[in-house]
Amino acid sequence: MSDVNVPELIADMWEPLNEEQREFLANHFTLQNYKKNEVIHCEGETPKYLMCLLNGKVKIYKDGVGGRSQIIRMIKPVEYFGYRAYFAKEDYVTAAAAFEPSLICLIPMSAITTLVAQNNDLALFFIKQLSIDLGIADERTVNLTQKHIRGRLAESLLFLKESYGLEEDGSTLSIYLSREDLANLSNMTTSNAIRTLSQFSTERLITIDGRKIKIIDEEKLKKISKIG
Repeated sequence: MSDVNVPELIADMWEPLNEEQREFLANHFTLQNYKKNEVIHCEGETPKYLMCLLNGKVKIYKDGVGGRSQIIRMIKPVEYFGYRAYFAKEDYVTAAAAFEPSLICLIPMSAITTLVAQNNDLALFFIKQLSIDLGIADERTVNLTQKHIRGRLAESLLFLKESYGLEEDGSTLSIYLSREDLANLSNMTTSNAIRTLSQFSTERLITIDGRKIKIIDEEKLKKISKIG
């Protein structure tokens, strides 16, 4: 982990700070590795850290009725999470887990509040981050409740492409989700996700190889997502 240049990776948070504040931050963060599927924080826990994903993939999720999970957000490098509940003076209302081996920078919220009190630009940075997250949450709420199954799954595939990109072939999603995870991301049952993926494959919108999904007709997927 010694070769990880944390200030370079968290530049958007690092740049507004003066030298004294940068030294303070450098003395207050730790790096933590998480294994695939390892829980990072649980629902109901008291938040203590701002978390920044430096490497890997993380899901924010909530367990629902009958043991079904709903994936609320997908975190990619370099994104911040885990701090909203602290500012709201709440325990976590969601859980977080690593999709794959992940490296996370943990900064105590006590250190963050100290810096925010000293630095207006850093305070504005967090207001912006929270505002972006709220906008994403609002849009997902509408999409997951108003779109039909095909629209929801098409949107999820496009969302994964935008979030994590494609492999070197320029069409295979660079994240491999189980059918259950894809269903949980799209607010549908696993059987519906499997059936709809099969339909998309038959229509030559995608091809499927195990957990690998290759996007063949992105424009058609966008149209399906848009009309819901």
